[in-house]
Amino acid sequence: MISIRGLQKTFNARQGRVDALREIDLDVSEGEFCVLLGPSGCGKTTTLRCVAGLERPDCGEIDLGGRKVNSTSPRIFCPTEKRDISMVFQSYAIWPHMNVFQNVAFPLTQGQKRVAKPIVAERVRAALKRVQLEGLEQRPATDLSGGQQQRVAMARAIVTEPKILLMDEPLSNLDARLREQMRIELRKITKEIGVTTLYVTHDQAEALSLGDKVCLLNQGQILQVAAPHELYTRPANLFAAQFVGEMNFVQGKVVGPGQVETPLGILQAAVPAGVPTGAAVTLAMRPEHVRFHAAADQAHQTVSGKVTIANYLGEAVLFEAVCNGVAIMAKIAGDADFSMGQTVAVELPADRWRVFP
Repeated sequence: MISIRGLQKTFNARQGRVDALREIDLDVSEGEFCVLLGPSGCGKTTTLRCVAGLERPDCGEIDLGGRKVNSTSPRIFCPTEKRDISMVFQSYAIWPHMNVFQNVAFPLTQGQKRVAKPIVAERVRAALKRVQLEGLEQRPATDLSGGQQQRVAMARAIVTEPKILLMDEPLSNLDARLREQMRIELRKITKEIGVTTLYVTHDQAEALSLGDKVCLLNQGQILQVAAPHELYTRPANLFAAQFVGEMNFVQGKVVGPGQVETPLGILQAAVPAGVPTGAAVTLAMRPEHVRFHAAADQAHQTVSGKVTIANYLGEAVLFEAVCNGVAIMAKIAGDADFSMGQTVAVELPADRWRVFP
């Protein structure tokens, strides 16, 4: 449904030339929810704006639904209003002088997809029902909460029944609790209507919970495209491991097959093929895979450490123990009773290490 090939975009800033996109290639299948994830300035919003027709790429091609909407050779540029897309912005972009019905009906009465007046009311009611705002048609837009305004923006985006829905950090202005609720609603709505979605965020939890697949970008390049579970459990590179979720990192040197010398001692880990003996590597492990024991456990790979931090998270406690000068985090069930300053045996399962050159 969305096909991007060799997309490049450069901006001239005060500090000089900025390569916002460096030959981006990406495919999003029909009905798929694809999240563009990355830090500020990585190129995710520029990619979205190029797909929307709000930016003209310097090079590359974009196809939407089998139709070429942008190409530099031959030169093709289809304006935004003719791309059969809808967009939800971070700022909601709600008309303050209109009520809910008028806001949602606007693209049906003024846009490229105008329909007969009897159909307008039917479409608006259906869209508001999908976002659970039925009964608020006559409410002034300014009388709505932030979450309700975002739902109005969502209803306005889907009322035209677009083939493609673009969203640029639409939940970033909401409080944490409401963001969680809206994630569930967004996922449900997009699946119900079967719309192909391209979604921009810098929030890792949002990306993992919403996307069918996640496209991780940094410095204008795609570093990994994967399903959320794969991105989290098998990051393709050190940046992905650092950016997505919490992670313990230990520096080391390969000293033999499956053996890495570190400040914690010689650890067993699956060293990737092609990494030679003597090479410097980084070991990485998720906190939920680390275990604490009150005493050394000879059956497992453990190192001695002292508990320095205990952050209660409700369902779990995030502990930190310092082992030979290395801080190791462990996320353990909320009823764990390790105390500050306690000496513990830190279990580091060999099969949970990810090794990066």
